[in-house]
Amino acid sequence: MTNFLAAPTGLVTAGTADPATAAAHFRHLLSVETDPADLRTDMEAGRGGFVVLDVRSPEHFAAGHVPGATNLPAREINATTTASLPGDAVLVVYCWGPGCNGADKAALALAELGFRVKKLIGGFWTWRTDRHPVAKGEAA
Repeated sequence: MTNFLAAPTGLVTAGTADPATAAAHFRHLLSVETDPADLRTDMEAGRGGFVVLDVRSPEHFAAGHVPGATNLPAREINATTTASLPGDAVLVVYCWGPGCNGADKAALALAELGFRVKKLIGGFWTWRTDRHPVAKGEAA
C-alpha cells in the first residue's frame, strides 16, 4: 500500500493514464454528462432533442427548478411513469448537487428502460450557483 502522506511530491503524476486511455475516458464522460452552461446554451438556442428531468421530490421541485424541467422523482421511475417520455430524446437528469446520487440512480433506471440519458453535472445546486434562471411552482 502506498503511503501518500509520506511522499508529498509526485501525487499528480503517479499513475497517469496514457493519452489514448485518457481520451477514451473523457469521451465517455462527455457522452453521459453535460454541464449547466451547455444545457442553458442549448435551451436558449431552442435546440430540441432533449428533455430535462428534475428527479427530486415534488416539494423541492416546487421550491425551484431548471425552467422547462419536468418533475419525475427518482424513486418513481418505472416503465409506467416514463411511458409518455419521448424515446428518441436525450433525458437530462439532475438532483440536488454533487453530494446527491439521485441523478445517478435515475440515469441508471432510465438507461435500463432503454432511454438515452445524461446527468447534469453539479445538479440544481450548480445550476443555481452559476446564476442560471430558476423557475418555481409545482409541475404542470
